Amino acid sequence: MKTKQLSVFLENKTGRINQVARILGENGINMHAFSVAESADFGIIRMIVSDVERACSIMKEAHFAVRITDVVCIQCSNSAGSLSKILDVLANANVFIEYMYAFSEGDTARVVIRPTDLELCLQVLNENHCDIISKL
Repeated sequence: MKTKQLSVFLENKTGRINQVARILGENGINMHAFSVAESADFGIIRMIVSDVERACSIMKEAHFAVRITDVVCIQCSNSAGSLSKILDVLANANVFIEYMYAFSEGDTARVVIRPTDLELCLQVLNENHCDIISKL
């Protein structure tokens, strides 16, 4: 099952991440997970949000460059080696991962994966009985 991720492109400028968080919060949109990446000129905040289509529209209205991307979200044990086993399965099937981010709470870890071949990734995860989730 695919999940929609919102990517917002930001100038490398103090307060820009806060502007995104504030705009989403003022509009009742919750950020379930996010990752911030940066280069010398710009940053990207990638997010799983409570309403991706509405968030996209709101961010465009606020003059941010945005994109919606399909990603895969999985859940696994928050224990040493759990993620490695899943990544081994994907690597052995030649699934290339562009990027990923994760968070854990208690005994459970949740991982957002952006593979180059989404369908192959889902097929391999399903065949190996990995816990693919639709909501974080």
